Amino acid sequence: MHQGKLVFSQLMAYLPLSTFRRCVATHQGDHKVKDFSCLDQFFAMAFAQLTYRESLRDIEVNLRAQAKRLYHMGFRCQTISRNTLANANATRPWQIYADFAQHLIAIARPLYAKEPLGIDLDAAVYAFDATTIDLCLSLYPWAPFRTTKAAIRLHTLLDLHGSIPSFIHITDGKTHEVNVLDELVIEPGAFYLLDRGYLDFSRLFAIHQAQGFFVTRAKSNTKFRRRYSSPVQRSTTSVVCDQTGVLTLFHSSKDYPQPLRRVVVKDEAGKRITFLTNNFALKPELIADLYRQRWQVELFFKWIKQHLRIKTFLGTSENAVKTQIWIAVCTYVLIAIVKKRLHLPHSLYEILQILSLTMFETSPINQLLTPPPANSDSDFESQQLVLL
Repeated sequence: MHQGKLVFSQLMAYLPLSTFRRCVATHQGDHKVKDFSCLDQFFAMAFAQLTYRESLRDIEVNLRAQAKRLYHMGFRCQTISRNTLANANATRPWQIYADFAQHLIAIARPLYAKEPLGIDLDAAVYAFDATTIDLCLSLYPWAPFRTTKAAIRLHTLLDLHGSIPSFIHITDGKTHEVNVLDELVIEPGAFYLLDRGYLDFSRLFAIHQAQGFFVTRAKSNTKFRRRYSSPVQRSTTSVVCDQTGVLTLFHSSKDYPQPLRRVVVKDEAGKRITFLTNNFALKPELIADLYRQRWQVELFFKWIKQHLRIKTFLGTSENAVKTQIWIAVCTYVLIAIVKKRLHLPHSLYEILQILSLTMFETSPINQLLTPPPANSDSDFESQQLVLL
């Protein structure tokens, strides 16, 4: 007789299923579906993410081996077939899982709102960047990148309070990163950290007009005319200069007609780094420290590529690829929610590693992740072998 709740079902209990059903109904995901519903598809793909399954056959073999436990895991289908799962990934609208991921993100962000940022700044800080996932051109012709290579780009706006992605947009490899800035909804008073690839002054001016702040790096050919300089402490800080001025070239000055602030600092190797921002209130040292936090989005991309299944896809169609990526995002955010609600001290990596081996156990999650005390038995006395 089955007793207790499986670890997998304990995790899925944190999902807002009423919201998921609304997403399915909005996009008619279960239209003419008899057995394998969108929720079953989500559970199967989430199981693949949590247990590091590498193929559809791998998912099928593992879930069929636990056929008697499928109902207790939340599945309503009697068996899992790789052909059925592949067809669902190829035909069910990926927008279902994209909308659901946004709902999960809206739940997770308040939980991490008070996470330390690493700098003394009481404001929302976002890092925006993109990562490229290489694909085979013959299998993925819908995602052109180069002459002999296909790829997709994952454009991400990362909330640095807790490393929760607040915006994700998936395009083919040919779409330039700067074009996705038009999709962002700028939050007034928030800081947006951008790499040099996003140095488009018309789009930066749109951030300025929306009352947001940006910090980016200047290119070597950026023409800037200084109007006046603020005093800096070169002897005690790495700041070389803190200047206010305007752009001088015709097109750049037309795209950004307002004054800009230029801060030049030296790194540990003595190399000069030039920052441009529309914020004139922060100290120049804080501007440099703020931009240094942009590296968190690079670490986020590295982490998800290592620990989520988004480099090897279980289908070749655009719908299947986007479905897998969005369910992977849902899984990442779900683990982040569970970590906060159960007050787990472990990192997301440690939680995923432990859960991957305990999906079919019935112990509570917080007990699985809590190490036993060194001497839990008071009558236990360690004995040491004495060598003569």
